[in-house]
Amino acid sequence: MRIFLNDDMHEVAPGTLAATLETLGFGGRKIATAVNGRFVAAPARPRTELADGDRIEVVAPMQGG
Repeated sequence: MRIFLNDDMHEVAPGTLAATLETLGFGGRKIATAVNGRFVAAPARPRTELADGDRIEVVAPMQGG
């Protein structure tokens, strides 16, 4: 299935947001996520099913100031 992660297209197996993030190398990282413009909290990722064409945004916190 085709999804867009931060505007880059990826072909992934159907599944959950958590599984897709793991596949794409984000497993275990502190990140914020949104699917189709709606925030998805970390505890909800394993039960958030993705659909073909979904747009996922991933933001990692930055240190500094």
